[in-house]
Amino acid sequence: MTYGTLYGIGVGPGDPELITLKAVNILQRVSVVFAASSTKNTYSLAKNIVSAHLKEGVPVRLLGFPMTRDKDVLKRAWKENADRVLRVIGKEKDAAFVTLGDPMTYSTFGYLMHTIRETAPEIPIEIVPGITSYQAGAAAARMPLAEAEESFTVISGAMGAQQLEKAINCSDRVVMLKVYRHYKEILDTLNLLAKGKRAVLVSRCGLSGQEIAYDLGHRPDKVPHYLSLLIIGKKDREEG
Repeated sequence: MTYGTLYGIGVGPGDPELITLKAVNILQRVSVVFAASSTKNTYSLAKNIVSAHLKEGVPVRLLGFPMTRDKDVLKRAWKENADRVLRVIGKEKDAAFVTLGDPMTYSTFGYLMHTIRETAPEIPIEIVPGITSYQAGAAAARMPLAEAEESFTVISGAMGAQQLEKAINCSDRVVMLKVYRHYKEILDTLNLLAKGKRAVLVSRCGLSGQEIAYDLGHRPDKVPHYLSLLIIGKKDREEG
């Protein structure tokens, strides 16, 4: 049996100009585009980014992923969405799954890819990397992530600040993604560690309403937009 190819395509952090030429070239030849959305709404920023690059008539189908930690619910959603993709690939049609940032970094595509491989390991899958939110955030804040022999660590704040102290102790800089839900807890931890003045908050990077806060002590502790991250340095920050 012959299959089409599934492309996992990173479309960048949100700025529609931060999409690669390779991504655009592939999007212009696939038959179907898939994008993730919450089961509570039909909005997809990734869909909006790629809409200008698609040939007329190419459908964009949203795959609903529930915002839950229930493993059974998530597994059913991954299987149902994988089956929808496989129905297209099985007709010898190429398809793309578009995702914000990079497909291999905190992306829904990783779960979809694993599920498809379990069901049909012979399906050809190709990955097109994308610019991550923390790369774009560092550029917007003019804050190098690493220089010379330095290291930096990327962690998730989805579960709160539990990983933060450990990461700060073993890295020159820490990037914390998904900070909006537990922002106040994370901010309290930074203040306890005396790192509040060494942290930069970047929200809605490259989009309207972009916010860059260099001193969190002077920023209201209101929860930032869900597209927010922190860059935390050990040393005093050098403003550029």
